[in-house]
Amino acid sequence: MLSRALPRRPEARRILVGTLLSAVGRGLTLPFLFIYLTDVRGLTDARAGLVIGWYGAVTLALSPLGGTLIDRFGARRIVVPCLLVEAAGTGSLALVDSTASAFVVITLIAIGSSAIWSGQNTILASLTDDDERQRVYGLNFALLNLGIGIGGLISGAIVDTARPVTFQAIYVLDAISYLMPALILLSLPRVGHRLTAGPTGDRPSAGGYLTVLRDRPFRRLVVFGLVLTTCGYAQIEVGFAAYAVRVVEVTPRVVAWALAGNTVMIVLAQLLVIRRMEGRSRTGGLAVVGAVFATAWLVLGAAGQVGPGNALVAALGVVACSAIFGFGETLLSPVMPALTNALATDELRGRYNAMSSMIFGISGVIGPVTAGPLIGAADGRIWVAVVVGGCLVASLLALSLRPLLTAVQDGRVPAATPAAEPAPAHV
Repeated sequence: MLSRALPRRPEARRILVGTLLSAVGRGLTLPFLFIYLTDVRGLTDARAGLVIGWYGAVTLALSPLGGTLIDRFGARRIVVPCLLVEAAGTGSLALVDSTASAFVVITLIAIGSSAIWSGQNTILASLTDDDERQRVYGLNFALLNLGIGIGGLISGAIVDTARPVTFQAIYVLDAISYLMPALILLSLPRVGHRLTAGPTGDRPSAGGYLTVLRDRPFRRLVVFGLVLTTCGYAQIEVGFAAYAVRVVEVTPRVVAWALAGNTVMIVLAQLLVIRRMEGRSRTGGLAVVGAVFATAWLVLGAAGQVGPGNALVAALGVVACSAIFGFGETLLSPVMPALTNALATDELRGRYNAMSSMIFGISGVIGPVTAGPLIGAADGRIWVAVVVGGCLVASLLALSLRPLLTAVQDGRVPAATPAAEPAPAHV
């Protein structure tokens, strides 16, 4: 299964190695930003939520520009500087000592990350054929989570809220990890250039985001993604962590182990899921994702009802929630980017991927800002009800997308392998 999931081109395989290396650093810090800002740096829950929400707002504001620049200049010229800025910002988190400095640093991080995801997806799309793209995106996600899990295990063993230096160390290491994919991309001089020269030479093509927004199937996909990520991914750093620590009353170390459980599930299940998804409806798979995410939040809600009265059962509930959530991610990770790029054209591929990444920016604003107040009301039960209901609504939206797609776009009929790959336009 692994050999089948590997991309044909060696350049794409090296990009995947960069994903793994940078993910180890990301895993060191992923579950701890809210805890670090509140329990270590003394910010209130509300201010920490606003800081994290501000990250989503800045990313959202800059993502459209990132997509335009990728189409105009090529992903390479945009992703490498963004990785360097992201590294500088992440390392600076170790120096945060106030709300103001937290806002400044999180702004720098958001500037760096605004085009990384869309740029890397565009690069992978340019290095893979239609028939292998879904598998490669799934493998990319599995490697991402393998790295995150390794980092989570390391940080879970060393972080201590009574010793701020332990948090400072993991943010510095995370910063160093962002240099790995930048170095790999620099070692591939023919990768990441502009995909088309455009109809008017060096001038940008007409239409732009207006053309993307007129794509009705893609609009429906974006709405689905907004609902799902707002009630899913956007809740991990604030909603999940805050509910686990404040309501279930587990320790930050249990949160780290929960992340490890998430990673174990993804690493063990991803290749099998990729294989089982071949030839099956992508929209059907997206509908299942919403149901799986809803189940995960119900398990976490049940752990909250057990509470500190049975610490072991409560901790197992937190870990189980994260593992179930991980299974849903194995379905989402290959399908969402593959479907986005099935709808995209080379001329606007950067913009399509930027719009897809903007989903996380929008949900990144809504999720953190609303999670704190919802968890503070009725012992978190309102928060559980909202996120469960939202995930189920997302399932219905996914099912409504199927009639708008061709059988090839929906994955029910395999795409033909192109006889030859056109060379990218170098500018």
